[in-house]
Amino acid sequence: MSKVETFTAPETIETVSLSDLYLSDINPRQEVGEEGIALLADSLVMCGLIQNLSGLRDTDGKVAIVAGGRRLRALNIAVTERADLAQVPVKVTDNPFVAEQWANAENTAREELDPVDEVRAYGKMAEKSLSIAKISNAFGVTESHVRRRLALASLPAAVLDALKAGEISMGLAKAMTVSTEEEKILEVLERAKECRWFSEHDVKQALTSEAVSSTSRKAVFVGQKAYVEAGGTVTADLFADETLFNEGALLDRLFAEKLAVEAEKLRDAEGWDWVDTHEESYIPYGFSGTKDMHRLDMVSRDFTEGQAERYDELAELYEGEALDADGEKELAALEDYTAPFYSDAQRKLSGVFVYVTNNGEIKTSPAYVAAEHVQAAIEAGVLAPVKEPEIKEEPKPVYSQKFIDDMVAIRLAAVQTALLDKPDYVLSLFAFFATPASGLSSNLFGFGYGGAERNTPEIDDQFILDPRLGGERDEAAQAAYDQFHEIAAQGSVEAFKAFRDLGKKTRNGEITGFLARRFLTQRPEFMAEIEAEIEADMRAIWTPSAENCFKRLKGWQLDDLYKDLLDLHIDADMFKAFAKSKKGAKNEALHKLFNDPEHQKALGVTEAQKARIDAWVPDCF
Repeated sequence: MSKVETFTAPETIETVSLSDLYLSDINPRQEVGEEGIALLADSLVMCGLIQNLSGLRDTDGKVAIVAGGRRLRALNIAVTERADLAQVPVKVTDNPFVAEQWANAENTAREELDPVDEVRAYGKMAEKSLSIAKISNAFGVTESHVRRRLALASLPAAVLDALKAGEISMGLAKAMTVSTEEEKILEVLERAKECRWFSEHDVKQALTSEAVSSTSRKAVFVGQKAYVEAGGTVTADLFADETLFNEGALLDRLFAEKLAVEAEKLRDAEGWDWVDTHEESYIPYGFSGTKDMHRLDMVSRDFTEGQAERYDELAELYEGEALDADGEKELAALEDYTAPFYSDAQRKLSGVFVYVTNNGEIKTSPAYVAAEHVQAAIEAGVLAPVKEPEIKEEPKPVYSQKFIDDMVAIRLAAVQTALLDKPDYVLSLFAFFATPASGLSSNLFGFGYGGAERNTPEIDDQFILDPRLGGERDEAAQAAYDQFHEIAAQGSVEAFKAFRDLGKKTRNGEITGFLARRFLTQRPEFMAEIEAEIEADMRAIWTPSAENCFKRLKGWQLDDLYKDLLDLHIDADMFKAFAKSKKGAKNEALHKLFNDPEHQKALGVTEAQKARIDAWVPDCF
């Protein structure tokens, strides 16, 4: 069996005299348009040769160009204006097989220019007043591609330098084209270079904080023509295929003015007593106009017996596809006859709000009777007598909202803490959350920025939170944190290998901690079930004290708590003395009862009473 030996001939980039170059027979670019070569020659005169040629050295020492035939032809023209183009960078090989591969590659796909070099080349050509059409012809690309590259060419040189150096992404550079203010662009560039999380959205927000997209409801409603005629300027974001209205305040004014004009037109056309404007894009559920307004119901008309019979007859023909055009008009007229509407009498005593929807269309709200016309509307029979609503006195809350919020946070932290020791349970919760079994509406975990729920009370006295849940890191947690940062410095590929080398225990622990921290408070019955199953205990991470609890409760609450925990009768001297004491003394007494074993011993606290003290949490969920 014969063995086929293969080898790769060395290849180098050499500077070769243009006179020593000629077009190879295997070059796929044998026939080209003269106009295109002339344009390419113009670009070479202005920009130089950006991309080297490729060729095969022959026995005479000359080089046959196998890839770059168009550039070779253009160089022979351009050299008459730029003598330095007579020395040409060429990737050279002595191996015919390798040369043929290069030729085939040239025939199927050209090597992409470095984007920044391409941008700068287009910019130089545009500075010489070459049209977009000529630039696209010279480089064999579409005109829209040239327009986008020219938008990048208009950026400050520092931006293109940063893009070339890999300090920012092409996406960030594209986002910067929405502005023409160099100082602002350079400021944003520095922020983008310093912060790896700086996104394209962040760039646009920083550069166009007052700008509004042409697709926004206000811009659509006002229209670009009216906006520009009023002195507004626009910026085309070629990479997002949108236009930005730069003066947001001007657009707001034009929007309000046009909406007011439309409101007046509607009032005149439809006979309303008033028409007012509504700034939002919809009328929210339960909207009732302004203070003391009353919403009107539409009226409708009933068919006469003859109309009802005729409607049934026409509807039957329509369903059987046997109704002619005149019959369809008659049927439509009958349907309109019974459609709900506002009568002239209603319109004279009421009005509507006009607003603009998200797609820029103008809409009207239901009709409302203003407070000053309510009595007249009742007398005219267009509004039913208004019943005064019964005012029910709301019971005062037992606990303040801030105290309840703190207890909710502590309760959540207690559940999350218990979940840290229940990795299988955590994974079951996550799997349940990710499947249709949860109904796909149950929000068990909060992911993304700001997704996690607050699990630390505002008053964190005698509250301890595990570092994995956001608490203060001890030495071990700090060491693990530092280790991960050292791994991250190796780069993604090596860092991932190093993380896997830490083992499954570390991996599973990180997954459990991540999911536990993002577990959210659930509906009462579900939360209670989870607490019971995993044996979550608020008192494991929090101890009531004067500062975090008793100062925030009312005197009578402290009386009841002291009595119940120590099994005291209301007539007992010990309870009477406690109840008569000042609030500060009560706070201190309960603080000692929960936190001072010697005080408990002095009071003669029994085992059962101590168990109640150790388990007590406020009943505020």
